[in-house]
Amino acid sequence: MNTQQIAAIRLASDCILEAANQAGPMGAPSGVVYAALMVHGMKLATYESLLGALERMGKIIVEHDCIRPVKAV
Repeated sequence: MNTQQIAAIRLASDCILEAANQAGPMGAPSGVVYAALMVHGMKLATYESLLGALERMGKIIVEHDCIRPVKAV
């Protein structure tokens, strides 16, 4: 993975975390968040992998197609 790809993953992660934090306890609709990233070229498999990684890291909780922050900021 090159530095440009790493920067893109980091930016996408920040966008997902920001959406979750802005939505608060109700959660951000995953489909809407994906649509926003899809228009910039993100593939569904990449998005799902990124969600899984963020969830395993304890940053978000994905339930019922909603992305919730572990701790709202």
